[in-house]
Formats: sequence, structure tokens, C-alpha cells
Amino acid sequence: MADVPESSSFRNVPPKKAKITSDPVRQDTGSKTQEPSAPVFTRKLRKAAVGAGCDIRLRVSVSGHPKPVLTWYHNDQLLPPSEAQESGGLWIRDCRTTDAGLYTCLATNELGEASCSAVLAVMDLGEDSLANRRQNNS
Repeated sequence: MADVPESSSFRNVPPKKAKITSDPVRQDTGSKTQEPSAPVFTRKLRKAAVGAGCDIRLRVSVSGHPKPVLTWYHNDQLLPPSEAQESGGLWIRDCRTTDAGLYTCLATNELGEASCSAVLAVMDLGEDSLANRRQNNS
């Protein structure tokens, strides 16, 4: 008879525990995702270097509710929205030396704003540059 009460109580305990643990978790998760918050960069811009003629993507990740709007600047000049390919980054195609400089991403929503900046270096690695290096090293 000792075996029967143990198995009976074992059968009754898990459903009670499941109800207790699952309901509050669902409620907490729902309230956290809808809680308004100012933008925060979870991945900031990092300095980078790229060869002339190459493509590069400057990446960021931003949290906030409502979803922040990203605005990009190059050397304090506003970039047209068409250059920002997606919410997580800025694609710069066929880089030229004029693309080098300070890039800033500004994230805004109705609760505030956040920004991060980084320098992009563009190196001219063309045949002329390589020929000059070889002559200087000889």
C-alpha cells in the first residue's frame, strides 16, 4: 500500500506544478515584449577597413519599443534612406576613398534616441599602389 500513495501523489504533483510555472511565465513574457522603451544599441558600430572597390556592411543591432527608426550619417552629413539597405546595417558598395570617414547611426523612437559612431578606412590597393610599393622596397 505504500507504493500506491507515492505513485498517486506523483501523478497529481506534475500537473499542479505545470500550471503554476507556465501561467506566470506567459504573462511575464507578454508584458516584457510590449513594455515601451527608448532605443539601446545591443551591437554598436565598429571601426573597419576595406579595400577600394570592395563592398562592406556596417552592422548595428538596436532594441526598443516601439521599433526605433535608424538614420545614417557620413561625416555629419545625412545619408539618403535608400543607402540603408536594412534595419541592421548600412551597405556601402564599390567603396572609394571618398567613402572613408566617420559613420554615425542614430536610432530614434517616441521615448528617446541613441547613437553610435565608428571610422571606416578605405585603402587604395590598386595596381599602381602595388607597383609603387615594389619600387620603394627594391
